Amino acid sequence: MTQVSHHPWGEWPGQGTVDLWVVQSPQVKVEVLTLGAIVRSVSYRGKDGQMEDVVLGYDNLEGYVSDKRYLGAVVGRVANRIAKGRFVLEGKEYQLDLNNGPNALHGGLRGFNKAIWLATAVEGGVQLTLTSPDGDQGYPGEVQVSVSYTLQVDTSELTVEYQAQANKTTPINLTNHSYFNLAGQGVADIYDHQVSITAQSYLPVDDTSIPTGKDLLQSSLTAKVNGMNTYPFDSLAPLSVLELLMFSWRSTYALPVSISLPGSRFFICHMHSYTSITHSEM
Repeated sequence: MTQVSHHPWGEWPGQGTVDLWVVQSPQVKVEVLTLGAIVRSVSYRGKDGQMEDVVLGYDNLEGYVSDKRYLGAVVGRVANRIAKGRFVLEGKEYQLDLNNGPNALHGGLRGFNKAIWLATAVEGGVQLTLTSPDGDQGYPGEVQVSVSYTLQVDTSELTVEYQAQANKTTPINLTNHSYFNLAGQGVADIYDHQVSITAQSYLPVDDTSIPTGKDLLQSSLTAKVNGMNTYPFDSLAPLSVLELLMFSWRSTYALPVSISLPGSRFFICHMHSYTSITHSEM
């Protein structure tokens, strides 16, 4: 049986109380914050019976309030970059604030990751909801957003489900921005990791991480990258479900991911200081 509990975790002055929700089965424990619908930790029970956290997170609320790398957060309205912060919709051009060089990134200067969401318990997990008003960060229309985190006891599978309903036509592209280290978040690198992505093709990007618009480059059905020898790229699957598998030789943990949309972005992080972001609480 999946157990769901919650308690106040901290106070953001002028913004409100941030709660910590815990969704736990015998093999998996997931911690979720109402700030940014953040996944603070995902812990798995290893062969030795100990729980190992494989998601990076902060010890306290202050870390997340000041965070600029979207650790564990739901990002939106639009995850990833919008070139020059501009898009045309139904004949009207919209200009967004630029927060990533020449581009708009992850919803803008104050995206969903800096909002306090409303959380309620659902079967097997927790659902978080947020209302983004018309004009929020320059986007048209009011949007009602929800994200659910649920655990399946028999398979130890974590399901993340997003829903959005708008009263005007508007772009929406939600994702979770967790950083995984399958060797355990206290381990200083991911050089032992291997990643396989089943995709028919991939999109090259420019030096600001915007797709170049060139023809799709054909790849083998499985693109493999080891350790840190990789760069951001977008992949497109030939079928309805894109599959990714990440494996750590050090821990022998594997993370299979199935995505119900035709594209994904994979990247690794070269710059985090583990002394500033890891937490020891289990």
